[in-house]
Amino acid sequence: MIEDSIFDCEKPKEECGIFGVFNRPDAAELTYLGLYALQHRGQQGAGIACSDGEKMSRYTGSGLVRDVFANEKILESLQGIHAIGHNRYSADTLAMNSQPILAKYKYGQLAAAHNGYLTNANFLRENMENDGAIFTTTTDTEVVMHLIARSKADTLAGAIKVALSLVEGAYSMVFLNNDQMFAARDPLGIRPLAIGKLGDNFVISSETCAFDLIEAELVREVEPGEIIMISKNGLESIHTFPNMAKRHAHCIFEYIYFSRPDSIVFNESVEHIRRAFGRQLAIEHDIPEGADFVMGVPDSANTAALGYSEGANLPFQLGLIRNHYVGRTFIRAGQSDRDFGVKVKFNPIAAHLKDKIVVIVDDSVVRGTTMRKIIKLVRNAQPKEIHLRISSPPVINPCFYGVDMANKEKFIANNRTLEEIREYLKVDSIQFLTVEGMLSVFPENVRKNYCCACFNGDYPICIQNCFEEPMSTGDQVLMF
Repeated sequence: MIEDSIFDCEKPKEECGIFGVFNRPDAAELTYLGLYALQHRGQQGAGIACSDGEKMSRYTGSGLVRDVFANEKILESLQGIHAIGHNRYSADTLAMNSQPILAKYKYGQLAAAHNGYLTNANFLRENMENDGAIFTTTTDTEVVMHLIARSKADTLAGAIKVALSLVEGAYSMVFLNNDQMFAARDPLGIRPLAIGKLGDNFVISSETCAFDLIEAELVREVEPGEIIMISKNGLESIHTFPNMAKRHAHCIFEYIYFSRPDSIVFNESVEHIRRAFGRQLAIEHDIPEGADFVMGVPDSANTAALGYSEGANLPFQLGLIRNHYVGRTFIRAGQSDRDFGVKVKFNPIAAHLKDKIVVIVDDSVVRGTTMRKIIKLVRNAQPKEIHLRISSPPVINPCFYGVDMANKEKFIANNRTLEEIREYLKVDSIQFLTVEGMLSVFPENVRKNYCCACFNGDYPICIQNCFEEPMSTGDQVLMF
């Protein structure tokens, strides 16, 4: 359960969900269902933009998908055969930052939605503001929209190519105009993005679990660095940016926490990988002597706990019940709100825990304050011993590519020994999965393709831009 992030960056990071449907009379309804399936990727807001081939409309709001579109007349008002949608997770709750963004420009109208974080967005924004541009949001998405509008390309496809050639960082994006849809991923493929097919029509989603809900078939991923175009002529791959690093850098946290276990992400089953993490965790560390059973912190750690149960040859038992009417603790807007969420989110099953030696498996720990509260809840049920096992390595470095982990001084594993972490959390023992063990569950030839910077400091993209002006010049940025 990744939790307790501190929002110290100038611009909040966003780990969101995006969805798109092309050429379906029920495009808005299908996009609503897609966003519903992707709700775990963002709870701060949701939105849909629609095109009927001639004009576009948009509706966004704060909160869960079901609440934003609670009035059925809203979906009815979104007339069109093409649609894109966005679920938003961010530190801020500003209505102006809701997506998709919809704007008019020289090609007509254009809507866009983004998942990720651009490390040079502030620099690009400042250059364009100095050149007279006016911004109405603080999102990376609007930076890309301005770059598209300023491009001298004579087609929208060309303008998108130019714009994306100027940005650095993590992005999976979807664009929609009157009669075309575009989807793109950064050259390192940090964030997921998949192509599906529903009958003769194409759909786009951050995760494949949304395809299952609408009975679409997975076709393939949008490749790292690829831009695809969907039009009346079908699907075309129109451009591929070179991978200068000659590697991919898929975010390992998609497997650890973000993605649903029933999704296929980076061409792997999330359930399969998450369970393998748990098995490897049991291999790497001694099984607590006399342990009665293994329990997970629901819901995101249940799969890893099942893997640990298999690897340790211990029974799996439910020890905590989660209130499913409470959102994911990590993606609530602020710390005080998050603390309240922990209090109402879990309840221990005392009949299972009393006088038992239990192994609790969780997927991750960042600051540790949420975990400390969970351990206290479990202690109230009077187990004999609590042994904590974490199915990922200690987080010791900030993430600059879309996961809101910014302040390393607040990380529980920063400058603390394992014994100090154990004492803080008040458990009888604690062990983490090693980076080497985590990567060992993948075939050897693809292990280098995962970003583990939050664990080992190996940043695949220059992070200088997150702190100060990059080495690039304004002239380089603004020349098209």
